[in-house]
Amino acid sequence: MSKREKTVVEVEITHPDKVLFPGEKITKGQLIEYYRRVAPVMLPHVEGRPITMHRYPRGLRGTSFIQQEAPEYFPAWIRREPVEKREGGITDRVVVDRPETLVYLANQACLTIHTWLSRAGRLEFPDRLVFDLDPPEGGFSLAVFAARELRRLLTEELEMLPFVMTTGSRGLHLAIPLDGRADFDAVREFAREVAEVMVQRHPDRLTAEVRLAKRGGRLFLDTARNAYGQTAVAPYSVRAKPGAPVATPLEWKELEADLEAQKYTVNNLFAHLDRRGDPWEALRQQRFSLVVARSKLDRLRADFRPEPLFA
Repeated sequence: MSKREKTVVEVEITHPDKVLFPGEKITKGQLIEYYRRVAPVMLPHVEGRPITMHRYPRGLRGTSFIQQEAPEYFPAWIRREPVEKREGGITDRVVVDRPETLVYLANQACLTIHTWLSRAGRLEFPDRLVFDLDPPEGGFSLAVFAARELRRLLTEELEMLPFVMTTGSRGLHLAIPLDGRADFDAVREFAREVAEVMVQRHPDRLTAEVRLAKRGGRLFLDTARNAYGQTAVAPYSVRAKPGAPVATPLEWKELEADLEAQKYTVNNLFAHLDRRGDPWEALRQQRFSLVVARSKLDRLRADFRPEPLFA
């Protein structure tokens, strides 16, 4: 039996009529059906990656919790990956590698899935770099501006191809596929230095300031997800927000000023997919070398020597 040939399992569905999103009366059964239906486009983006689960057993208005370790009661057919913790010890993390796992997690009231930027077997070496564009409240147009400018820098000056996604929360993610040869320390340093260039060029609109009170209405260019053990929201994951918005990959031409971070939801995502397909399908065929991009970034920084923004 090949690695991709898996025995079909039946997932027992419990309490499908339980309302998880009370404002829209979206039930657990509807959440399960969403993940069952989106699995073919979502799985290629999450396969092999340890996940973190954001669970809401009593729905959006109830108590929630973040779960990193795979509970003992999860069935044996759900894949676990032993992950070494930086502070010592090993933890078993869930890896989503089949549609039934998405269905099972939805039945456990896992609304949102966050994934590592690396895959099992090479956890120290990310194959994806993520810039999190976090605008101030009501400032999504600033995220659109930042995404366009960051894309210009990456494509025209560093010869890397970024892909864009609404987070389903407040901002945008830009993801760059990597060849997986550089470790997290190198990737994080590269991302920080790119952020320094961006902030130097647009100091009135962008910041790398972590403290909210010091951002002054500027967009926070967050690179902290590019570290061992950190996660980013998975493409096509539902967010724990009123309306059940979805983190949605986009084509660049969709990035217009009237776009909203929560435009796509469990109720309209599939109409979007029917029209566009998966805009991130090409991401899986791309692999960029950090060595090549690093040499270009070093030359770029030498021209104007940006001040370090990270301690």
